[in-house]
Amino acid sequence: MENEQGAAKGPFPVFKEEHGGTLMIEIAAVFGSPRRKGNTATLLRQAIAGARDAGAAVTEIVLRDLKISPCLEIYGCRETGRCAINDDFRQIEPLLARMHGMILASPIFFYTVSAHAKIFMDRCNSSWVKKYWIDRHPFGGQQAYPRKGLFISVGSTRGQRLFDGALLSMRYFMDALDMQLWNSLLFRKIESEGDILQHPDYLASAYAAGAGLVRALAEDPTSA
Repeated sequence: MENEQGAAKGPFPVFKEEHGGTLMIEIAAVFGSPRRKGNTATLLRQAIAGARDAGAAVTEIVLRDLKISPCLEIYGCRETGRCAINDDFRQIEPLLARMHGMILASPIFFYTVSAHAKIFMDRCNSSWVKKYWIDRHPFGGQQAYPRKGLFISVGSTRGQRLFDGALLSMRYFMDALDMQLWNSLLFRKIESEGDILQHPDYLASAYAAGAGLVRALAEDPTSA
């Protein structure tokens, strides 16, 4: 994981007052593509730039560089809400606990997210266990989410329902992390590495969405 905080450039450098001090908005940026320089990675970097320029601290998680097992459904998380598997997911857990928002980018594989992204999402089942089994949060109904998430994805076809499966998975995944799916950037007919560079408007949209996520978190009084 890489963290670059630096000097805040934007108008919202502070998230809230806490224990007599100030707490900067922290964003987890999750690279879900198997390609380092793929189209979703390029879009995510634009969103990260927007978030940093808006004053957030952004920690980058490159899933392809981590050794993360799929969820083994052993439910060792029943007692503490922490995953029992000892691998690189342990590096991510503290960030997931303290972050205010997330940007996750993944290409579409068979109408859902990549294997790298899905393994990461499945390992967050421990957060679902903590929320619904340990903390006994009620199922269903309206809830005020203290966090917000941005999903970025590209697909190679023009299928009308190309992103339906990924969006449904993303909503329930983010719910387990007490996070609202605040916005989604979904681009069709993008496949070969570098195709996204032919669409500067898409890149501009990603930058604006990253900055917008930070502003939305700063302006939302329910955000923790």
